[in-house]
Amino acid sequence: MNAVPSPQSLDDAVRRPRVMVLFGGRSGEHAISCATAGGVLRALDRERYDVVAVGVTPTGRWVLADDDPDRWAITDGRLPQVEDTASHVVLPSDTGDRDVLVVQDGGAPRSIGEIDVVFPLLHGPFGEDGTLQGMLELADVRYVGAGVLASAVGMDKHMMKVVFEGHGLPVSPFVTVLPGAFARDPEGITARVAALGLPVFVKPARAGSSLGISRVTDLADLPAAIAAAHEHDPKVVVEAAVVGREIECGVLGGRGGRRPRASLPGEIVVDHGKHAFYDFEAKYLDESAVRLACPADLSPDAVARVQEVAVRAFEALGCEGLARVDVFVTEDDQVVVNEINTMPGFTPFSMYPRMWQSSGLSYPELVDELVQLALERPTGLR
Repeated sequence: MNAVPSPQSLDDAVRRPRVMVLFGGRSGEHAISCATAGGVLRALDRERYDVVAVGVTPTGRWVLADDDPDRWAITDGRLPQVEDTASHVVLPSDTGDRDVLVVQDGGAPRSIGEIDVVFPLLHGPFGEDGTLQGMLELADVRYVGAGVLASAVGMDKHMMKVVFEGHGLPVSPFVTVLPGAFARDPEGITARVAALGLPVFVKPARAGSSLGISRVTDLADLPAAIAAAHEHDPKVVVEAAVVGREIECGVLGGRGGRRPRASLPGEIVVDHGKHAFYDFEAKYLDESAVRLACPADLSPDAVARVQEVAVRAFEALGCEGLARVDVFVTEDDQVVVNEINTMPGFTPFSMYPRMWQSSGLSYPELVDELVQLALERPTGLR
């Protein structure tokens, strides 16, 4: 005789997957993370998923957040920020637990239910760099995007280039300035940078959204550029400039063990009369200075080459879920990898979703695909 299922087991069987949209964080890209979350919160199908919005304040406190997408938009130059609230969020503490707890005003913890997948939309250090991913791995919680190693290597432009070179991918020549190195040996570092030729780009090794990046055309400006990069990271990368078009390509993980998929490439066209390069202001605050051409006007051979390099870069780091690969395409259609971003900007107007839109995958479909990829993969070593 078959047992009659209990009401609780029936509820579990029909329960919609619960998705935690996690955003904000301690990095300088806090506001961009909030704007990204607004787009994802709007796109998630509430008939398919239960959605919980959790924000991380600039000091690192986890709080229940407003799930109204408009609350997190960049409007009239105003950058959104997660504010502390009385509802503090506590993650599961062991692998057999899926309940997320909320502690309010020092009272007893209460459960807000099990979380099936976390959609971590934090950009930069302490979110995109493997630290958050490691915490989720310890609790056996599924999440969207790259794992610990791929996130850490993808965040560090120095190690990223080392891995790419080891896999035979073309990268621009570079010099790494380790913490304290310039103060100890400014002449030696300057000589190594001079050997790259001018201009060069000076970048924090582990920051995104063009924060702290300077274009240097005179070696006399190198100390100030390194100091500006040091405001965001004690480790700095100096890259030789590449003459070429700035092309981006989106990559999605493959279902069922199949190879990752590449989108049609897009192109960033900057008004150089207003901005020397694609800096933070041009990206987020001065829309008139930038044109995002999607798809990019490239020959079929160049498109295929960009897509193949993008997938190879994704595979070289062992990425999962998604990544945006930024390259330069030279006049003779050679492709040089600039960097990979394992959690790219994800507003509906960001290049990553726009490239997939041009490739036949709408923004809501893309968000759904990423959640499904995360639900499909196992926890633990893989």
